[in-house]
This record gives sequence, C-alpha cells and structure tokens, in this order.
Amino acid sequence: MPAPPPAESPVQTPARTPAHAPDEAPVLAPAPWTAPGGVRVTRVRTFLCAPQGCPYVITRVETDQPGLYGLGCASDPQRTLAIRSVVDDYLGPMLLGRDPADIEDLHRLLLNSGYWRGGSIANNALASVDVALWDIKGKVAGLPLHQLLGGRAREYAEAYTHVDGADVGQVVELVLAARERGYRHVRVQVAVPGTDTYGTAPTDERQAADRRLRRESWDSLAYLRHVPPALVRIREQVGADVELLHDVHERLTPAQARQFVRAVEDAGLYFLEDALAPEDAAHFPGLRAAGSTPLAVGELYADVTQYLPLLEQRVIDYARIRIPTLGGLTPTRKLVAACELFGVRTAPHGPGDVSPVGQAANVALDVSSPAFGVQEAATFRDATREVFPGAPVPVAGRFHPSGAPGLGVDFDEVAARRYPVTAPLEHDRWALLRATDGSAHRP
Repeated sequence: MPAPPPAESPVQTPARTPAHAPDEAPVLAPAPWTAPGGVRVTRVRTFLCAPQGCPYVITRVETDQPGLYGLGCASDPQRTLAIRSVVDDYLGPMLLGRDPADIEDLHRLLLNSGYWRGGSIANNALASVDVALWDIKGKVAGLPLHQLLGGRAREYAEAYTHVDGADVGQVVELVLAARERGYRHVRVQVAVPGTDTYGTAPTDERQAADRRLRRESWDSLAYLRHVPPALVRIREQVGADVELLHDVHERLTPAQARQFVRAVEDAGLYFLEDALAPEDAAHFPGLRAAGSTPLAVGELYADVTQYLPLLEQRVIDYARIRIPTLGGLTPTRKLVAACELFGVRTAPHGPGDVSPVGQAANVALDVSSPAFGVQEAATFRDATREVFPGAPVPVAGRFHPSGAPGLGVDFDEVAARRYPVTAPLEHDRWALLRATDGSAHRP
C-alpha cells in the first residue's frame, strides 16, 4: 500500500508510475469484438486532495484522443489510501488498451477480477473507473450524462440541506433561514446534552477536543428521551410548509428504533433515515408496523442486492443510494429502475465527502429517473468549487443539470495541490464511538 503523499504535493502522480501502457502491451481477456471509433484507454491516474476538508480520491481515465478523458469519484474518507491502491495497482492496469465505450463489459470484468468481489473498498475503486467511463461516453456523444440515461424526467432535482443546534430554538431559527434560501427540505439534528450526538457541532473548545480524541460517549436512552419531543416541538414552531428529515445514523437497537418511530409520529417527518443498521435490516417489517413515518436507508449498502428484500417487502420509502459504494453508475441505474417498479423513491447520498464529480453523477440520475425523491446537498466551499470547475451547486434549494457533455465537472490539478489530504485517522476518527458502558458502538 502506498505511503501517504507528502503535504506539499498531495495530488501529484501516485508514488508508483500510474497505469500507462506502451502500444505493444497485451490486453488481458480482450473483448472478441471490435467497436467502431477506435478510442482506447492509455492511462489511469488517481489524485488525492481535500478542499472540502475531507479526503477525496479522484480517478482520471485518459484516452488516445487528444483532450478526451473521464473523471470518477472514489471518495471514502475512512479508507482513502486502500481505495487508491486498488485503482492504481489493479483496475487501472486492466483498463489499458481497451475501448472505454464497453462499460457493461468492463464493469463486469473488473468486478469479477477480484474473485472475492464487492465490499466498500473494491466498489469505491470500481465506481470511480465506471463513472469516468460514463463521462467519456457523454463527451464522445456530445451529450450531458442525463441524456445518456434516458433524458430528462423533470426540470430540476429538489435538494435538502442540513441544520443542527444545541436546542430547539436554535434549530428552528436555522430551519426558517434555510426555508428563506429556498430549501423546502431540511434535515434537522438536535444535540443531546452530555452525549456525543451525531450530526451536531461541538458547543465549545473542551467538547471539540473531546470529540477529536473520541472521549465522549453515546447514550441511546438519553437520545430516546430527548430527541422525539424536540422534533415535535420543531415541527410545531416551523409550521407545515417545510419538510423535516432526521438521521438516526444506525445508533439504535431494533426495539429502540420501534420506540423512536412511534414517538415521532406528530413530527410529520418527510423521512427518518437509518433507524436500523444494515445488519438489522430484517427488522424493517416491524419498524414499518410501528408507525407511519416514511423510512429511508441505504448509504452504507455496498451491494445493490441488499435493497431487494426491502423493495419486495415494501418496507422502505426512500433508497439512500451512494453511487461510489455501490460500484458506480452501471449497477446503480439498475437499482433506481427497480425502485421505480416497487414505488420507492431515491434520496441519493450527497454530503461533503462525496466530491463534486460524485454529486454530478447523482444529479444526472435524479433528473432522468421517475423514481427520484430528494437529493442531499453539501455546501461546497469556495476552495472545492475552485478545484472542481462546474461543481453542482443548488440554487434556491434545487439542482439544475449541466448542459455540458458528460458529467459537466472538471478537475484542476494545480489548484488541488493547495489542499492536501490529512494523514490517515485524522479525518476518519469521527467513526470511533463508545457507549456509556465503554463498549464500542456503531457511529
């Protein structure tokens, strides 16, 4: 596994020579057909940068046609270097000399090449290559990506933003401010006094230091007592013309999740996210029976087939798809079609650790699918928009698709050098959590 890149050159050529084959290099398992056009992959490069604060892994697939390349997002802030190694050492070399138009064939070939296939690390790496191939296909066709996926099904993609606060009054103020900016959907997180609450900012320097070293604990019972009535009060104070969302972040047991669903009925949530962890997905029928609050799940799923029992049983309402973790656009677009057939809406994962390249892929799916529900929207920093010209930015709470060919997003290598990634365990330590009894807890 490569060492972390030096701080002064975070996005330069990888530590080893990037995948770049001479003309006479043999192609492994070549396709027995010849596609028209004659375009071939000549080099695959990865870049690390952190203009948003969290580490991004960006893959660039280059071709023998001048100026023709595709970009993909492999970002997983917990296993950044491992994912980069999979692209550099395994997937990139297998792409050399191939026709980038054969996306279905290449996706299946690269997926099977690992034998013990799947998992979030392998899928994030595969997704970055897959999305880059779709980007190339759009550029060759001269069409924006959503046109390749069937064309527009809507004018824009409705987005939701995040607010959090130390108490109900603070959250209400922030929800109303977001509504003034045009957001009709707002995710709300309320701090639970004395416990490490997901999605809320530290209130002072002492708490910030404790969180940095992961010294705070999580108290599920305090959360159950505090948050449901807080959500009900927020609803009472903001009124009915804004949709409220809340993320449990898989921190409850199945029994506690059922209690929570019953307790938030009067909050009128648009959806409740990740009330159950993937390991507890078999309990969704019981959760559905506990109340009428719409249920959303999926950002942790690393295999599209994990959704199938939930779709077939009609026990979820929103699929929180994450294109990188599912292996790219190729499998995700098929999952989105299945969601449409089963009456489930999509709510793609799009916080700050999904790069603008990944967010552009989300928006292309959003505007081209009848199954779309709402898109999570990170607020990209000025630095992030500098590194990624064309980054999707919501206007008045809405994403409008790019009209540029492919993804419509580019990557500025020079600008990216100014934003090095942190060392491993610096950014991703947030996932380390203990319960009040000292036991390790899901983040």
